[in-house]
Amino acid sequence: MAKKKSKKYLEAAKQVEAGKAYDASEALALVKKIDFANFDATIEVAFNLNLDTKQADQQLRGALVLPNGTGKEQTVVVFAKGPKAQEAKDAGADVVGDDDLVQRIQDGWLDFDVAIATPDMMAQVGRLGRVLGPKGLMPNPKTGTVTMDVNKAVSDAKSGQVTYRTDRDGNVHVPVGKVSFTEEALKGNFDAIYEKISRLRPAAVKGTYIKHVSLASTFGPSVTVDTNSL
Repeated sequence: MAKKKSKKYLEAAKQVEAGKAYDASEALALVKKIDFANFDATIEVAFNLNLDTKQADQQLRGALVLPNGTGKEQTVVVFAKGPKAQEAKDAGADVVGDDDLVQRIQDGWLDFDVAIATPDMMAQVGRLGRVLGPKGLMPNPKTGTVTMDVNKAVSDAKSGQVTYRTDRDGNVHVPVGKVSFTEEALKGNFDAIYEKISRLRPAAVKGTYIKHVSLASTFGPSVTVDTNSL
């Protein structure tokens, strides 16, 4: 049974013209206007892509640094030893460790947003797959979080990096920023995300690649973006 929409949601939805696709700037302004959360909500863009995700080359996954950040302070942990551990600390990682950090997480500690690991640590980190995997925290080379360049990885994570991944239906959800951001800052982030997703079009895709784009705040109604305006 579908969950009943709140009165605030229904009031917000009335301000979205049914069947209309908005210019991206107009859509972002509207999403900000109709947000009704009592906290600084996140605005997210959702892409519906013409992908056959059963094909390995049509499964998109990666990361990008948003030019205007995410508006969220990221807590970053790094699995590393020796000089690389020191490099991570110097770069601003919040917690750095090796076997001790693995054990701490096995004991239930998960108070962080991004996990980075050097390749030599992945045998130990792999034991955390059941814990980190479902939460999207498992280090992965595709998102730049399994790397020897821990300085760059930590810097990116701290300066507004977001990750993206297609679901089985070809949908990709990426945070654009906070409702408190200016429309210009949100548009800058949106443009960076749209450009990145556009460049990832697999060669095997025929016809329309980006089928639908919408924007919404955490609890707010979605606003369709006119892809012809992009």
